[in-house]
Amino acid sequence: MNTLTQLHADIEARVGTIRDDNLDWLCRMGCDGCCRRLAEVPRLTAEEWDLLRDGLAALPPEQLLEIGRNIAALAEQSSRPIVCPLLDRSAGACQVYVHRPVACRTYGFYVQRDKGLYCKDIESRVADGGWAEVVWGNQDAVDRRLCGLGETRDLTEWFARWKEAGYVA
Repeated sequence: MNTLTQLHADIEARVGTIRDDNLDWLCRMGCDGCCRRLAEVPRLTAEEWDLLRDGLAALPPEQLLEIGRNIAALAEQSSRPIVCPLLDRSAGACQVYVHRPVACRTYGFYVQRDKGLYCKDIESRVADGGWAEVVWGNQDAVDRRLCGLGETRDLTEWFARWKEAGYVA
């Protein structure tokens, strides 16, 4: 069955293996480089949005209000890179980590064969031979599985619809 829960479990198993085999792996708590350098507004499937919405709804109202302001600003932003609106910039951590989208769970561990690794720090370590033994996950396969999880929309659109429905101020 192609559920979001199963996809998360499969990703975590792969990520755990890479992390365990490379104790100096960069993608850990405290590294927020990818969150501060997004190339585009995150896109989420309906199932991902449902999970993320649950995480957002559990936040204190003032925190949710700030995220809402960040998302509204993001909808108007045309320059790149983008800072993730869910990032607590002072702490350098995701405010809804357990509820984060698949893209956030795979970043740094999965690649699209024609687009590289994206993270310059990881690319540098690989080029220097530091992680020559890493077997990367295939982002294209993850994307195919995501296709079965409902329609896909930008985070800004999902949030705007939620706000219009009166669930958030």
